Amino acid sequence: MTDLATRPDAGGSSDDEASSAPADDSVDAPPPAYEWAPTEPAPKKRRLWLWIGVPVAAVAVGLAAASLVLIAPGTSIAGVPVGGLTPGAAADALDQRLADTTIVLTGAGADVEITGAELGASVDARALADKAFASHPAWNPTSWFASPSDAQVAVDTATAVAALRTAVPSLYVDPTDAAIAYDPASATYVVTPAVEGQGVDVQAVQTALTEAFAQGETRVELAATTAPVEPEAPTHVAEATASILNRMLDTAGFYVGDERTVPLDRSTVASWLTITPGDRGTFAISANASAIQPTVDGLQAAVDRAPVDSTTIVNAAGTVLSTPTAGAVGRTLDSTSGIANAYADQLAAGNAVYQLPVTEVPFATTSLARSIEVDLSEQRIYVKENGNVVDTWLISSGASNTPTYTGHYTIGYKTAVQTMNGFNRDAAGNVIGTYSTPNVKWPMYFNGGQAFHGVYWHNNFGHTMSHGCVGMPEWRAQWLYNWAPKGTDVWIHS
Repeated sequence: MTDLATRPDAGGSSDDEASSAPADDSVDAPPPAYEWAPTEPAPKKRRLWLWIGVPVAAVAVGLAAASLVLIAPGTSIAGVPVGGLTPGAAADALDQRLADTTIVLTGAGADVEITGAELGASVDARALADKAFASHPAWNPTSWFASPSDAQVAVDTATAVAALRTAVPSLYVDPTDAAIAYDPASATYVVTPAVEGQGVDVQAVQTALTEAFAQGETRVELAATTAPVEPEAPTHVAEATASILNRMLDTAGFYVGDERTVPLDRSTVASWLTITPGDRGTFAISANASAIQPTVDGLQAAVDRAPVDSTTIVNAAGTVLSTPTAGAVGRTLDSTSGIANAYADQLAAGNAVYQLPVTEVPFATTSLARSIEVDLSEQRIYVKENGNVVDTWLISSGASNTPTYTGHYTIGYKTAVQTMNGFNRDAAGNVIGTYSTPNVKWPMYFNGGQAFHGVYWHNNFGHTMSHGCVGMPEWRAQWLYNWAPKGTDVWIHS
């Protein structure tokens, strides 16, 4: 075998082989069985578009992604362009532009510059930016270059007033608050009215700042104008507080139920109270518990009382005819501990009526069953109480021709004095004339025209003398009149 690796012409064929090869080139020749050196590789295809297309595609993807979080081009809020910004960056831009916007106050001597930041100006920047993005997102070309949206500028009044007062003090006159004081002469609280002050018109400054911001201006001139400055404590609030205080003085005291058991002097209560300015123009009321304590220490003696027993006059059936002595419940003050502090708190709340903690002591009732008995056979009257004879004396009842009728009656009509008129009768009972007796005292009727009464025209008691009435000395009649109420039982018998 021939060592082909050592032949320099290894790429050709031998003569024998060449002479014996067919001449027809239509027959495919087999590929060479070997090569002395490698063949040159086929040229590679060039892909330049990949090197250009990849960055362009990345940029396109980035722009598409950015359009999802950016506000559309040409968008502005008030005078601040926010297109191409995120809502957060737009909010920052709004805040910064408003803070930097400068108002130049003219006409107050030298011109004075003051910024939105110094005035305490603000807008709801984030809400405005979010709204702008929601309405005009960058990914939506139809929303590009929209009309500017409005922004309402707010100014913190206290901050603005402080800044303006520092900038132009010559334009400020301080207001005077209303005041409340106790007047001993009238024993009432009186009001000193409030007086308006003067200062730079904050509303005008806010309007100028809003307009400048809306128009995209960072500096605007404004002629300094003044406006009234309301006092912190206005007159109407002071008057309302004084009304409360005076009502307190009218009702001040320590009460048991509806009874003002211990009234309090108006000037004393006023000395316990202090009136000071409160929050937002109001007035605060406070009371000194230590000053109240001496009055509280004396409450026990003023409040405690023993019960008063009741006395009633009744008839035999138990019906109350009169109450000579009305009963009264007694009471004792439970304790004075803590009352001074509690009353001080109550006064501070505008209530001067203090209900005392007391224990009631009930009263007893004594009923007196009163009655009048007349024994015609004895010509004597007996006055009784609960069946016992209280007193007795001689009387003069009706004569035989005008008798006093027996029976059980009750006292009816009573009068202190009157003229009595009637008929005179003979022994047979026939009318033989009339009579008229003036100034008859203490009559009490029990049976028609028959009555108990005083007699001044005779002194023959113990004998029948009258036209049917029961007569007695005037002083006796007066006592009986006062002793026996209407409805008192009467028993006339022989």
